Amino acid sequence: MFNGCYARRRVFVTGHTGFKGAWLTAWLLDLGAEVTGFSRDIPTTPAAFSELGLERHIRHLTGDVRDREALARAMAGTRPEMVFHLAAQSLVRPSYEDPGLTFETNALGTLNLLEAVRRAPEVRAVVCVTSDKCYRNDEWVFGYRETDPLGGKDPYSASKACAELVARAYFSSFFRDGPAMATARAGNVIGGGDWARDRIIPDCARAWAQDAPAVIRNPGATRPWQHVLEPLSGYLWLGARLLQDAPPEEAAPPGGAAPPGGAAPRRSADPAFGSGLKADKEAFNFGPGAEVAATVSEVVSALGPYWPGFRASLEQAGESRESTLLKLCCDKALAALGWRAALSFAETIRLTAEWYRIYYSGKGGADMRAVSSGQIAVYAAKAAEKGLPWTR
Repeated sequence: MFNGCYARRRVFVTGHTGFKGAWLTAWLLDLGAEVTGFSRDIPTTPAAFSELGLERHIRHLTGDVRDREALARAMAGTRPEMVFHLAAQSLVRPSYEDPGLTFETNALGTLNLLEAVRRAPEVRAVVCVTSDKCYRNDEWVFGYRETDPLGGKDPYSASKACAELVARAYFSSFFRDGPAMATARAGNVIGGGDWARDRIIPDCARAWAQDAPAVIRNPGATRPWQHVLEPLSGYLWLGARLLQDAPPEEAAPPGGAAPPGGAAPRRSADPAFGSGLKADKEAFNFGPGAEVAATVSEVVSALGPYWPGFRASLEQAGESRESTLLKLCCDKALAALGWRAALSFAETIRLTAEWYRIYYSGKGGADMRAVSSGQIAVYAAKAAEKGLPWTR
């Protein structure tokens, strides 16, 4: 998969102990990468990172992206070629409780990451992951494009818009001649191994595993639900494209300021990457098709058959500060990368429910790393059936 570009590749992942970070780390290991992870802590108990036993297979570094020097030392000591930046305060409601932490982690953390990259001459490509919530959300019924205005009415969304602006400044000021770099925007990711608070799937799994009713807030909110492997395939394929677009390894500059005028944008000649539109110094949306959008209530109803005797209380649990409608247009990823989502809504729900059912029915004995690798294989097979180029 991914043109084999991750085999024996030194990859640095921030936020590797989080939900998406753990799945990305597991997939990189399956692809043969040498992974270094940098994260402040393991954010939940249980956590996908722990249940998959990933610490035994990577270089696991504890550190905070708000600490610029610690991040720079970690990168200098591991000499990565590829960087995936996922570390974040990733929830809307906690951003109201501690907006300072949210802005420092998401905006300043991105700045610190890019400063560390400037001091790491071996880095050839960077994927900075932000969020679909970086857009100024006007509750449009159609999807937001990468050229639409950034914004944010809550601290989390605004902090992600700030991260995009930081990345854009580094695109123009320091990285015009390398390393290759892009930002990736996705949201409403579900899948096995998420135990964050205030998320619909973890709330249901926790409650139903204890034979308790799940209390569902904001049941009418509509989201474009996608399995965690969908955007991760986009991040990995974007990273593969950036590695191809990057300057030759021996010519990679240390990240100094670009000369006046800069270099002409690199464009891919590989037919696997769509139409040859440039990826370097661009932003990309990764999301499901429009038909996958569903309300929270519909998601709970779809999960129910996998949990005999499930119960749910669908009610407005206090004031909601989250948007009710947010969709992405992913035409750019299709045109430039040949990427699109591979799973239907039913398949997304099934993979998610089956992971949790296996975990809770075999807790203490189930090999969740093997289960996760099996789901990656199932997902890749679905994508291959659709002829998606990253599967080759």
